[in-house]
Amino acid sequence: MMKFARLLAAGILVAALAGCSSEQPNPQDAGNGPSATPDASAQAAQEQARVAEAKAEVNRLADGYDYSAAIKLASKDSSEELQKLVPGLEEEKSQTVAWERPDAIPHLFFHSLVIDTDRAFDGDGEAQGYKDYMVTQKEFTAIIKELYARDFVLVNPADFAAPDKKGNMAYRKIMLPKGKQPLVLSVDDLSYYEYMDGDGFASKLLVDDDGKVRNEYTDAKGATHVGAYDVTTMLDDFIEEHPDFSYRDARGIVAMTGYNGEFGYRTSASQYPDNKNLEKDRKAATAVADAMKDEGWVFASHSWGHISTGTVDMARFKRDMKLWKEEVEPIVGKTEHLIYPFGSDIARTAKYSGSRYEYLKDQGFKYFYGVDGTIRAWMQQTDDYQRQMRINIDGLQFAKELRGDRPVLSEFFDVQKVIDPAR
Repeated sequence: MMKFARLLAAGILVAALAGCSSEQPNPQDAGNGPSATPDASAQAAQEQARVAEAKAEVNRLADGYDYSAAIKLASKDSSEELQKLVPGLEEEKSQTVAWERPDAIPHLFFHSLVIDTDRAFDGDGEAQGYKDYMVTQKEFTAIIKELYARDFVLVNPADFAAPDKKGNMAYRKIMLPKGKQPLVLSVDDLSYYEYMDGDGFASKLLVDDDGKVRNEYTDAKGATHVGAYDVTTMLDDFIEEHPDFSYRDARGIVAMTGYNGEFGYRTSASQYPDNKNLEKDRKAATAVADAMKDEGWVFASHSWGHISTGTVDMARFKRDMKLWKEEVEPIVGKTEHLIYPFGSDIARTAKYSGSRYEYLKDQGFKYFYGVDGTIRAWMQQTDDYQRQMRINIDGLQFAKELRGDRPVLSEFFDVQKVIDPAR
């Protein structure tokens, strides 16, 4: 019954409009009274279009579980047809429940996807690394379908943890239909590094003429294609088809470095001082970041140089942070999220303290993410920060799961069913 009342009301409206549009004028009525003027007809058409647009927005909000916003929009609209949606929306809202463990939400992360396995797994010096740390497009497609089938719903960290009125980090209620489970997803290194060129990966992100973020991909024959060829674009398309996979427009977190630039554009002035297209590349990368944020993606620092933030010399740490602030932040915007490269956390399980944490706190970071592929979910919260461990989804984790070495992925998907034979 979750969407029955809403869809029934929408069906009544469609049927009513269809009945009106199919009614033919009776020639015998000519001259028997005033007919609709062109202005009145135009106004009626505009109102019909406005109602249709408003109804689509109500449905979008409800599909993303933001029932309060959907009810507010429908109830305040002048259209009786939209107001008729309110009871069904209120019924759906009444069936949601607060997620009972806001301190135990799993987090899965990926790297860029292998599109052409023949080129990626060709036995050269990079092939084993791709097998270890990447998944293929085929695997990712199967994983996302399985997560959706198992009633997982993507959430962003600010949905479940954010500063309260006193400024202290606190858990927030996530309201979902019973049986749905929140899940965080992230993708690391969406920079399309130089070493990946020609190895069967997408080469960049761009904003197409419709304002949609797409990948550019060059196949083995040299033909260039524009479409969904990586985690973020494929996920955008999946959510467009399955909006109930996203809680209030959530997508995931994108961990960005600075070396080799952003999204396939060589935007680093320190690394590419002779790049004549530097400003053009920065402008294009910024347009991509802005469009992704509008879509619901959140950006995180992954350090400028992908350094071991937990152990690196503090002087180098500060130099790296300076480069991040100068070269990456102007493109992706300020962020409160830090995803540790290599999972190199500044502490084990103890609460954060000491000079390294105080430095990160001074830089504005409030959300921290490490790596632990041995446990379903691990989170830690204080008044100052939210901390979460992530499970790596890659060849190394697949191999561990198949060996039965502390497996954790069976709750999310069946490794044996999703694994690509090309491995």
